[in-house]
Order: sequence, then structure tokens, then C-alpha cells
Amino acid sequence: MDPIKNQISAIDPLTIEPVAEPNGEEALHKILSGTTVFSDNRPLAAVTSLEQRRRRKVQIAGGLLLGAAAVTAGVLVASSFETVSSNPMPAVTLPTSTPTPSVSVTPTPTPTATPSVTPSATPTATSTPTPTPPAPTTPPAVASAPVVPPVQAPTAQTYTFPDGHLSFTYPVGWSIRADQGPFDPPGTAEASRIVTVFDAAGAEVARVFNGNYADGTGGIVDRTILDRAVVPGVRDTAGNQVEFGFSVNYAMNYDYNSENGGMPTASGRSDSPPFYVMDVRLPSELQAGVSSSGINQVRVPNGIMSAYAVFDPAKQPAFATPEAAKAWMGSTQYAQLKSMLLSLSYK
Repeated sequence: MDPIKNQISAIDPLTIEPVAEPNGEEALHKILSGTTVFSDNRPLAAVTSLEQRRRRKVQIAGGLLLGAAAVTAGVLVASSFETVSSNPMPAVTLPTSTPTPSVSVTPTPTPTATPSVTPSATPTATSTPTPTPPAPTTPPAVASAPVVPPVQAPTAQTYTFPDGHLSFTYPVGWSIRADQGPFDPPGTAEASRIVTVFDAAGAEVARVFNGNYADGTGGIVDRTILDRAVVPGVRDTAGNQVEFGFSVNYAMNYDYNSENGGMPTASGRSDSPPFYVMDVRLPSELQAGVSSSGINQVRVPNGIMSAYAVFDPAKQPAFATPEAAKAWMGSTQYAQLKSMLLSLSYK
């Protein structure tokens, strides 16, 4: 074998030639007795040491392993491609192949290179396309039947005086009794009526008068007004407004002395219990503080009108204290009486 073949054969990692075990005695004999022959065919610069040959073999083996890994990766990538389909497929993330070369080299007289390639591919979870819901459809408008409000049960009834001028409303369940009222001059009796109002229990709670007759007296009182409101349906013959009022009144003591010309002069509240008034009158007859007790007679075109609540005559006073009277103002009966008096209407 010529020197060139010897060199190629020496670096080929796949060729393993048996190496004869050197004979030490024979080698020593050749050194001591043999003739040394030098040749220019193999210059010293071309001679490769054993260590360099081993290093060279390791480099070549590494290169071969890298090449094998590259080829394997190419095959895996090529096999992942499929024929394009006319139907779109869900998006898929191609697996990534990570070759891990493992080289085991044993520095022995007989080097052995064992390439091991372990590609690992971890596919990424595929995403499922979400279907788009269909757009909501608006149903055609259906003509609805007209809504008929429920029939409300009447809560009040109306009484009108015989001549048709004066009227008022009162709660359902209450009752009235119309009687002949006082009249003057003769011949006016038909136009004079006094109407008594009874609650659901049959107790007298109010009176309303209309006719050509009037009388009454008054005095000085100390008045506290608890409630008042305008009666919109009635004005007197002078065009003045009429008011509803609820008040507590204290009678006054009187002094008769010559310095006042013999006329009585109020000198403080008397010891008598207060009296309570709920009626309809002119504002001038409903003054707070020390003033005239006034009258509840209102002059209208056909005569006189008066309307007032009737408290239980067995109770004197009607309420134990003004505070009790104020508490009664929150009751249903108070609201019904006030509504009835405010409903008075003269036409």
C-alpha cells in the first residue's frame, strides 16, 4: 500500500484495521543492529501524531452526526406537509423538531462513535373556530288590542239640593237625610233644606244647610287654627273666597267697666274647656289669636249656606287635648269629612 492510501485509511473512522502487537525484543534488535534508511517520499511534516489522528476522527464523527440530524429534520418537515384541500382546516401550529445529538467517544486504541438522534416534537393545542350566531330577527309588529282600564268602583256619591244650586259629595257607605229647614218669608219653604250626614256606622257627622234664613250669636275667643284650605266651588255674593277650617277655641273672661263704656273686655282665658270647630266660612271669620268667634253663614244668591262637622255631643270636649285633635287629623274619618266640605259647589 502506498503512503497516500495509508494516510486515507488512517483517518477513515469506519475502517478499523487490526494492529499487530509490537515485539519489543525485535524492535530493540532492529534499533541496535539495523541500518537506518531515510526517504524523501514521506516528509516529516506529513507525519501525523496519534493524538492528532484521534482528534481528527472525533471532529469527523461530529460532522457526520450533525449531517445525519439535519437530514432527519428535513424528512420530518417534509412529511408534515399534506395536499392542500379545498376545505379550510382549523389553524394548526406545526410541531418544532429539536434534534439532540449525543456523541459518545471512547479514547481507546479502537475509537467507537455512536450517533444518537432523538427528535422531539410537541404539537401545540389547536384552536377550535367559534361559530358566529345568526343575527336576531325582529318579529313583525302585532297590533295589540286597546288596553281598557279597569272599571273603578265609585268612592263618592253626590247630593244636590232641590233647586239645583248647591251640591256636595260624600263617601259611599255613608247616608243622608234631607229635612225641611227654617225659612222666612213664607213661600220660601221649598228652597230651604237642612241635610244631615251619617257615617257607615249610622252616627251623625255633619250638617249642610241652604235656604233663606240666618241667625246666630258670637263672642271673643282665643283661637288656634289646626288646618285650613280654600273651597274652590263656592264664593259669597260679594265674590269673596270661602275656606275650610279646623280650629281649637278657648272662651275668654269678660270685664264690664266704665272705662270701656260698659262694653265687655276680654281678660284672659276662662276655666271652661276648649271647643273644636270644623266648618266652612269666610276668611275674615277665621282669624287666629284673640278675635271674634265669628259665624259660619255664607251669603249666596239663593240665601244662606252653612256647612259644619258634628262632634259627639257626649264628649265634652270632643278631644281630650289639642294633641289628640292633631292626631285625629291623620285618620280616615278626618280625611273624608274634609273632602266632603271641600267638595261644596254652588252654581
